[in-house]
Amino acid sequence: MRKKLHMPSGVPCLLAVLLLFGYMAYVMGLTNMLNTLMRTAHDLLLNTVFYLMAICVLTGALSKIFIEFGVVDLLQKLLRPIMKPLFNMPGVASLGAVLTFLSDNPAIISLSQNKHFARYFKRYQHVSLVNFGTAFGMGLIVIVFMIGQGYYAAPFIGFFGAICGCIISTRLMQYFTCKMYPSYRDEDALTPDEMHELEEEEAELMAGGKDSNSLFIRILNALLDGGKSGVEVGLAIIPGVLIISTFVMMLTFGGSESVDAAGNAVVAYTGAAYEGTRFLPWLAGKVNFLFEWLFGFHAPELIAFPITALGAVGAALGLIPEFVRAGIIDGNAITVFTAMGMCWSGYLSTDAATLDSLGYRPLVSKALLSTFIGGIAAGIISHWLYVAIMALAGTLA
Repeated sequence: MRKKLHMPSGVPCLLAVLLLFGYMAYVMGLTNMLNTLMRTAHDLLLNTVFYLMAICVLTGALSKIFIEFGVVDLLQKLLRPIMKPLFNMPGVASLGAVLTFLSDNPAIISLSQNKHFARYFKRYQHVSLVNFGTAFGMGLIVIVFMIGQGYYAAPFIGFFGAICGCIISTRLMQYFTCKMYPSYRDEDALTPDEMHELEEEEAELMAGGKDSNSLFIRILNALLDGGKSGVEVGLAIIPGVLIISTFVMMLTFGGSESVDAAGNAVVAYTGAAYEGTRFLPWLAGKVNFLFEWLFGFHAPELIAFPITALGAVGAALGLIPEFVRAGIIDGNAITVFTAMGMCWSGYLSTDAATLDSLGYRPLVSKALLSTFIGGIAAGIISHWLYVAIMALAGTLA
């Protein structure tokens, strides 16, 4: 009886790597490909990563100040009345929106694991916190970055689109969860034993006073601690920006334009940063009519942003300066990028780990699907809202 031959486990990976680099080397030339790879990553590190890290440090310090002096609690109280009708979540969930907006979507992990916070949730609502937090992740950084590119109204239109996408994503996750586990609709997020332990802890903590530190020390500690957390976020986005953005750019942009001896414009590969094979635009061009109608993308290269945002929104932001230099970006694209960047915010790299840490691993696929649909909806809504607002502004003018 013949034995079946099995392909060694490392062969598919090796073939994929050889296919990717072989394709780029064939189009660009091996030496040019390697030079472009290194120079693009180096330029991204110096001109994009450090800029993003600076934003992370400043926003981290601001968020810590807000937490220390009760601004977050104030926002929670102001947002509480709209949480139930919009998101089908208790009012305290607004705290998760504020914290993830000021930092990143993994901030929802520590908050969800806090028993004082989780006590207000039913189990199906507790699961959907993953989608809810993801849709607001890095929101402040995304908006500030877009404003830094010279766009002021578009990011806020995109923010509204992200909220709409968040509603869809969160409620879809709640629907899928209740369908898969009907008992979760009535179960509390905390078990009776956990609730009992929490009540005992609260009874023991009846005594306690205000922090005796002076106002200056409290401000200084908040700024330094917040800035430190910003550095950690900035360091965490380096692999995503350098690895994902580099390869996405090399599959998005073409060669450098030059002039030959006859004075004709030609495209050649020189090994400079941001050269590439234009594979993604070619692929997107096959269905560009769909992206143009749904999102208003007039250049196929723009599809690289949402593709990158699936894995890391920080890496996706690294694409924006090159889009600006190429002259292919406009207010509509910024609006859609803001909405989809916030609503997805690298969920492929965080949602699974978040759900696993909360003990809901079987629901990972449902969370990914819900977030994907929510992001698409956010992009569509923000695009058509931008079109409507621009049309209205033109009419009033």
